[in-house]
Formats: sequence, C-alpha cells, structure tokens
Amino acid sequence: MATPSAVRTMRRVYLDNNATTPLAPEVFEAMQPYWLEDYGNASSIHWYGQRAKAALEAAREQVAKLINARPNEVAFTSGGTESDNAALVGIVESRPAAAESKHVITTAIEHHAVLHTAKAFEKRGVRVTFVRVGSDGLVDPGDVERAIRPDTVLISVMHANNELGTIQPLEEIGRLAREHDIYLHTDAVQAVGKIPVDVEKLGVDLLSLSAHKLYGPKGVGALYTRKGTILRPLLYGGHHERDRRPGTENVPGIVGLGKAAELAREYLDKEAHRVAALRDRLEEGILRRVPLVTVNGDRAQRLPNTTNISFDYVEGEGFVIAMDLRGIACSTGAACSSGSLEPSHVLAALGKTPEQARSSIRFSLGRFNTSEEIDYTLEVLPDVAERLRAVSPHYRSARSRE
Repeated sequence: MATPSAVRTMRRVYLDNNATTPLAPEVFEAMQPYWLEDYGNASSIHWYGQRAKAALEAAREQVAKLINARPNEVAFTSGGTESDNAALVGIVESRPAAAESKHVITTAIEHHAVLHTAKAFEKRGVRVTFVRVGSDGLVDPGDVERAIRPDTVLISVMHANNELGTIQPLEEIGRLAREHDIYLHTDAVQAVGKIPVDVEKLGVDLLSLSAHKLYGPKGVGALYTRKGTILRPLLYGGHHERDRRPGTENVPGIVGLGKAAELAREYLDKEAHRVAALRDRLEEGILRRVPLVTVNGDRAQRLPNTTNISFDYVEGEGFVIAMDLRGIACSTGAACSSGSLEPSHVLAALGKTPEQARSSIRFSLGRFNTSEEIDYTLEVLPDVAERLRAVSPHYRSARSRE
C-alpha cells in the first residue's frame, strides 16, 4: 500500500476564468480588517461606522476610476445579475407610460440576467426586440438603429460576450442611442478588468460589473448610472447608496471590489498582452494538433483571454469531465447555465446546429495562468478528444466514408 508521501498529486490547471476568477492575495489582505477590526455599519455615525464609511467611499472612487466615472455615479450591488436587473427594471419602470407603450431593444446573445428580464417584460406587455448577431457573434449597429421606434425607452447590449469573448461595437451603438435620446445599458461584467472600459467613450448611461470576474470576492458588484438618469429602485428600504440600493452595505466585499479595481488598472495593459499570447498559443496549438475543430466567433474583436472551440464528434460535457479527470478545468459555456439540457443560446444565435453547440468548449485564461500550464493542456487535450471520438458512432461512420 502506497504511503501518503508516495501518492502523486495531480496537476491542476484552471482555464475557466470567465466563470469566476481566484481571489487576488492583495484583495484578501485588503478585506481582512473589515471582518475582524473595522466591522462597523457604514450608516452609523460613531467612530466604527465612520471607519467603514470611509473604506466604502474609497472603494467607490477606485471603481469609478477604473471605468472613468464620477464616484457618485457608482452604486454597489450584490453582483452582475442584480446590476442588470436594477438597470433594466429601473429604466422601464421609471417611464410613466403603460407597459404596452414601452419598447426595449437587446440582443439574442445577452447573459440570462438580461434575457430573462426582457422576457419577463414581454409577459407584462412591454415590446422587446432581440437583435440578431452575425455568424461572427457581432451585433450590426445598423440592425440596432432599424429596431428603434418612437416608444423605445432602453437599449441594452453587452460589452463582451461571456461565452465567445466577442466585443460589441458599443461606441457606435452609443452614438445611435444619443442621437435618438434613448438610454443605453451595457452588461460589462466580462469586459471590466480585461480591456479598457470608459463610460464616456462608450456613451453608455448604465453599466453593470461584478467583482468576482476581476479577482475580487463573489457576491458584490456595482451599477454605474450616469448623472441625470432617472432610475426607479429595484428594492425599497433605507436610504443607502443615495437611495439607489437599500440595505446595509457589504463593506468587506466592497473593499475587495475596490482593491480589485485598483489592481485591474495597474495590470490591465501588461496582462492583456500576456494573456492574449497564452490564449493564442493554446488556440493555435489545438488547431494544429486536433483535426475537425472550429473557433467560434470573431477572432479579432474579442477579449484577450477567451477562445471558444467546437470539436466535431465530441460531446462537450464529456470533454469537460475528461479534462477535469486530467486536472484541467474548462467549460461548455456560461457557468450559470451548467446543468441545462439546452444547447447554448449564444451559439444557436450564430447559426450553429445543436450538435455543434454541444461540442463547443470555452477556454478562458487569467492573471495566474502560465505558459507551462498551456503546454500541459496541449499535451493532454488531443488524447482526450481522440478517446471521446473513438466511442462516437457518428465519428466512426464519418471515418468509414473517407
């Protein structure tokens, strides 16, 4: 019987950073005092409360700097989903017209936090247009403009797609929104911390972000709301966050988000180039070593860390499990959709068949990945793909026809 010291520890490689990122050590260190020492309620007027309040406002400034906003335009939330809901519901509910006299434009590839909110609007009578994307996963601003109607109250287009990494032409859409005097919201959860995000340059009125996508803690995010934007609150209670979001603030989490935002500004350019080089090395290695694979989405207009690849005759969930057994974490798509039997709505919007969608794997890299990890992945992956294809009757049939 092998002794514990003789048991070989499996190598672990994490390539699912779009699902969540590890907490940066600097973020953990910044958060610690606000659990153990500076634990006051930020609404209290005594010394403990004011210590917490000062930390909260410092974090607000850090987040604002990351996206080129004013601190008083940033409200803290529980994460990207709440921020998306607060933006969409807040705008639509603030308009005095009847539901059937309101129109919203969004896209077919949005995160479910936006898509499901839009579908809930439809059940209440609000008209919604879901703009399609091309086979490259990009929205045509012309399609957005053609969808605009006199009763359009909101346009919501994500900045970068969570499955493909495709970066949408938000500046052009922002110009259209301003020309037609329509509010523009963007779900920038996947973009913030990976690429430069400037609310003034983009021309957005509302922007959602989440801490755990940029090496911060889970359960905290923010909603940017441009000064002068009329927004009905999603929740009612106290006067926290300038009446935008009631409830005692999660001070440790907010401090963590602030520190993560500060680190993102510091690392942004350098890390984007480094991670993009690793992503390209992985992608090119797969294309070179594994036959019958296709990169999904535009390969130029995308996040530096993301590649989504279809492996013909490979079942995606089986692939993810097989890779995990070899110590490598990847994904079939959005983490919040795991367990769903439906193929990716994003890939379906690109025109992929259900079989192609189910054979697609997302690899999303991050700050802590190394070239050695990419080399190990490229050693393991071809064998995994070949073994899964070997048990596929469709693959055997295709090979027999060659």
